[in-house]
Amino acid sequence: MTGDRIPAKILATRILPNADAAFLTAFGAAADGSERALGFFTCDSDDVAYTAIDEATKKAHVRVVYAKSMYAGAGNASTALAGEFFGALAADDPEKIRGGLDAAIACVTEDAAFYSANPEDSVCYFAHCVSSTGSYLSGVAGIREGEPLAYLIAPPLEAMAGLDAALKAADVRLCVFWGPPSETNFAGGLLTGEQAACRVACDAFAEEVCRVAAQPLS
Repeated sequence: MTGDRIPAKILATRILPNADAAFLTAFGAAADGSERALGFFTCDSDDVAYTAIDEATKKAHVRVVYAKSMYAGAGNASTALAGEFFGALAADDPEKIRGGLDAAIACVTEDAAFYSANPEDSVCYFAHCVSSTGSYLSGVAGIREGEPLAYLIAPPLEAMAGLDAALKAADVRLCVFWGPPSETNFAGGLLTGEQAACRVACDAFAEEVCRVAAQPLS
């Protein structure tokens, strides 16, 4: 139904407590050898996972060294555990990696999620207000760590109409624009402003996506 939460799932996790030196270099771990542990996870929703991996940097002393979307989306995943996202964390201690993964899992299961835009659940959107960004999303958006973001994603046309509505509804600016199609055939962007403005932008985006889903040819 319209407004229903569409939960995402972490599909697989692994911690390498003392990764091979060449492997660490390949992932871009610290050149001085201070980052010896790596943690990996896959998820069936890339935008939820990007939010979750940012959350990991706020709850543990970890650094995002890899975060990528899988092509075509979770519905076309190549294997059962590949999903729509692969991410990697680096740290000097495997327990810090464990803390980061725990934070990411909690974000996926309890916080960030897509929502249905129509009764058939055939259109969905992601309109998530990140009240305080961690090191990952702040870097992607080019803002200061701790500043808010409206993270807005939907199918191509719905996303374009929704972004316009969000930008007009609140005192926010567009930091990142993902034109259609993304790797997963969606589109959207990252907007920043005061936390309250980001929430208004999220609401406006969601309303417009639902409006398009209800009357696609209007």
